[in-house]
Amino acid sequence: MKKLCALLLTAVMTFSLTACGGNNSGKETSADANKTQQSTTPAQEESKAPEQEEAKASTQEPETEKEAVETVKLNVAYMPNYASLWSVLTAMDQGYFEEEGLEITLWEFADGPSEIAAMEGGSIDLAYIGHGAHRLCINGQATIFAPSSVHSTDKIIVLPSSGVTSVDDIANLAGKKVAYNAGSSSETALNGALSAAQLTIDDIDAYEMDATNMVAAMSSGSVDACTAWNPYSVQIMNNCEGAVELEFSTDSVNLSSWICLPDYVEKNRDVLVRFSRALYKGMAYASQQENWDYAVGLYAKQCAKDKEACLVETGDATWFSADDVKNGIKDNTMQDYYTRQQQMFIESGNVEKEVPLEDYILFDVMQEALGN
Repeated sequence: MKKLCALLLTAVMTFSLTACGGNNSGKETSADANKTQQSTTPAQEESKAPEQEEAKASTQEPETEKEAVETVKLNVAYMPNYASLWSVLTAMDQGYFEEEGLEITLWEFADGPSEIAAMEGGSIDLAYIGHGAHRLCINGQATIFAPSSVHSTDKIIVLPSSGVTSVDDIANLAGKKVAYNAGSSSETALNGALSAAQLTIDDIDAYEMDATNMVAAMSSGSVDACTAWNPYSVQIMNNCEGAVELEFSTDSVNLSSWICLPDYVEKNRDVLVRFSRALYKGMAYASQQENWDYAVGLYAKQCAKDKEACLVETGDATWFSADDVKNGIKDNTMQDYYTRQQQMFIESGNVEKEVPLEDYILFDVMQEALGN
């Protein structure tokens, strides 16, 4: 009887241990099955031989390495106008930066020089600049890694007190108070207007100020004229009775570009290529006229503006497509744009002497990002 009880007790303990082991084995198998389903079909799962387990493990290694790549976070500077945001917002909205493993945070600035100062301070990684700030690139403070747009005209806004009614009598600005923003496209436009009238900045009463302050200065009549850009020029025209915006041709081209600091290039070339690749996809889409309404909608939302009022800004420039940049590098159109731009800065005294384009423009990054 004692032997019988001992045998029964042993059987019960053996069954209990087997049951516990079976539950753990089931969990591991379930987990393995879930992993396998990510890389194999049900048919492959049924016919899998032991040696295929090793093959599965080796094929999963690249996937594990890919998942281990951390997303790069970038602080990107922009100005509150369509020219600055048309491509980057499109690329963000379409998910192109996400495809490149980039997380973009946008920061608003009033002008290019302020953006470059922020990059030098370490708070900004990449930035969009208008025409005027390119002289800082030529002088070695920043590096251009992607072009954005081009236009061949400039504008000046005059009040009745200026005595100017058309481009033919800009010479009447002599002795008048004129506001401009130093180091930006505003200064470039002012110099162009004065040159067309055979005047220099010494012939006027020039007031250097932030673009946002030009709106107040013009509205109060503190100045007689100014050279501003959108959205400030639109605000001035809406707020100032009798204001006239005069457009005049120049002998050079006004470019806008994407930039970084020279030191950033050395450590983050791959990031620049990835950012550019996503940006060019955005440019390819938003440069098409049928998609301008979409791009303007993104811009208006970002800057909390009226979309209909913003549509006028689509006429401010020629918006480069990816093909424009790609073909332009091949036939030297892009190089010619930047050469002509530099020559204008030399003539105005903002740049002392000619600088090789390759010293401050990354045509190789452009080509790599464009796949040519």
